[in-house]
Amino acid sequence: MELPIIIYTDGAALGNPGPGGYGAVLMHAQYRKELSGGFRRTTNNRMELLAVIMSLKHIKSPGLSIQVYTDSKYVCDAIEKKWLFGWKAKGWKKVKNVDLWQAFLPLYEQHKPKFYWVKGHAGIKENERCDVLATTAAQLGPTDVDVNYEKYESDQEKGLGLDI
Repeated sequence: MELPIIIYTDGAALGNPGPGGYGAVLMHAQYRKELSGGFRRTTNNRMELLAVIMSLKHIKSPGLSIQVYTDSKYVCDAIEKKWLFGWKAKGWKKVKNVDLWQAFLPLYEQHKPKFYWVKGHAGIKENERCDVLATTAAQLGPTDVDVNYEKYESDQEKGLGLDI
């Protein structure tokens, strides 16, 4: 029996919105890879979802068993309760973070990962490590721009009322 790829993910935003970061730990057999990145202004939910996207982008072979563990109810419920597919069917109307959900969907369809919710800050080793990676990325004064979020904020200030 082939061992699954195990992925833990987390996102953080200081101020929410504010400087943000994502962290992920990917494990398969004896291999381990950590991912992280930060943005100068974003939200926690965007970073939670981006952690999953970045993780799935690192998996090059389709057809492998993948288990994703996240402390984000937002991410886990959207997938496991099939909200994502309803959003797509309704043309993404009034869906926040639509740019990221649209980036996620082809990766989900390619890899078919199974999602599991874990309680955050509950002593789960890999989840705690992801929290450190995400928080550190946010605290390091990131300069990368979450272009879609910053455009959304600008549009909100102009009264355009677009959802992201």
